[in-house]
Amino acid sequence: MYIGVDIGTSLTKAAAYDPDGAELCVHSVPTELRYPGDGRVEQDADGVLASVLEVVRAVVTRLPEPPTLVALTGQGDGCWLHDDAGRPVRPAASWLDARASDVVGVWDADGTADEILARNGGMVFPGASAAILAALDRDEPATLDRASTATHCVGLTYHRLTGHRAVDVSDASFPFLDPRRRDYDAGILRACGLEHRRDLLPPVVGPAGPSAPLSPDAAAALGLSPAAASRVTVSAGPYDLLAAARGSDVVDPGDGLLIIGTTLACQVVTDRVPSSPHRAGLLLAMWQENRWMRAMPAMVGTASMDWLLTTTGSTFDEFGELVAGSPPGARGVRVLPYWSQSGERAPFVDGAARGRIDGLHLGTSRADLVRGLCEGLAFAARHCFEAAGLTGRLAVSGGGAQSTAWTQLFADVLGRPLDVVDVPQTGAYGAVLSALEARGERPGWPVPAHTVEPASTTRRHYDEAYDDYRRRVDRARDEWKDRWT
Repeated sequence: MYIGVDIGTSLTKAAAYDPDGAELCVHSVPTELRYPGDGRVEQDADGVLASVLEVVRAVVTRLPEPPTLVALTGQGDGCWLHDDAGRPVRPAASWLDARASDVVGVWDADGTADEILARNGGMVFPGASAAILAALDRDEPATLDRASTATHCVGLTYHRLTGHRAVDVSDASFPFLDPRRRDYDAGILRACGLEHRRDLLPPVVGPAGPSAPLSPDAAAALGLSPAAASRVTVSAGPYDLLAAARGSDVVDPGDGLLIIGTTLACQVVTDRVPSSPHRAGLLLAMWQENRWMRAMPAMVGTASMDWLLTTTGSTFDEFGELVAGSPPGARGVRVLPYWSQSGERAPFVDGAARGRIDGLHLGTSRADLVRGLCEGLAFAARHCFEAAGLTGRLAVSGGGAQSTAWTQLFADVLGRPLDVVDVPQTGAYGAVLSALEARGERPGWPVPAHTVEPASTTRRHYDEAYDDYRRRVDRARDEWKDRWT
């Protein structure tokens, strides 16, 4: 029995699998984002840890025998600080956090951001750990003094379940890693002014990632007997974007994955480190040698649709009907889907980016608003995939992929077939597959999918509408710059 745990931004899920990869059971619990002001977005790290114990414990009680593997994956970026005992020293700063926007502004102006890009292949943004660490080093140095480790949510969870301090190479990839050597780059730490905080970074374990036995305290919290717990291994990583890619069978150079989730994550596998990387996105080291993921995770995906449905008094049950209730072009409603308080990180980095809805009039319907936002998100995905270098197959997963209306619209706007992955929990599935392969097993689990073909009748319309979208983005970026300078 194998358990995969996916620690998301708003939901923690555990899924159990038998030796053939069949899903046996799933349990999930919501977690809370907190907005204490000044652009800060935080999570109660102890609450997230409790959610992991809750979902794993719930799954364990439903299995015919105890598990032998608990494979962790989860949200990246942000900053999760803990002490030697694995106790959080402050609330976790989320990847959505904007407190370091001024830090990123300075780094962009003085060349630090470009130096990080040249060394690491990723473009720093306010929610990146380097930026948040720099802001905390300025504003809360005593907090950093109390911490032993600065990591992401998987690193903290792994420490609490095993007592070991380590991080998977994909989770460590941004922004301090040299992607070729797969170890920390002293030059990046120096450029960020964080050399004196080097000891906070946990050891990088790759390419297989860290694994260790379940600790006695964690075993007791999960209700496992000492005998059962002695057979359990805990693995940490890969980063949730890469776990979803493995769970979607996106492993070959040129192939891509679209995750329609809280983040609109667009990513493409590459077999080389770009010599002149695009000034946005992340370069994540994969579990294979000489493989990286060029990730363009736009800040807001389904969260913007949740906001719109709530604001218009609609429900997700009405979503398909609303999308179908407005024609291509949404009767003139045009949306720039930049809803995050911290701006945008892909396919460009701009802390001042803000969403907008144009073309409203008294005859605008809820359906027009919903379809306009869907089209805006699909245009953003097309923009991201152009920047990431998509040339091959494109798979799609995430909560939004459960909507046939939405996947069809994405196929139409992108102008290419989409392989919609029929694996309910691609992150948890991919985490287990990665862990098994890391220890030399080749389980051969299937990744079923069905294909959605783009409609030929809308191709010209969406090509022209996308060109218009790009022009509107360029104009908006000039307006954002004027507003904040």
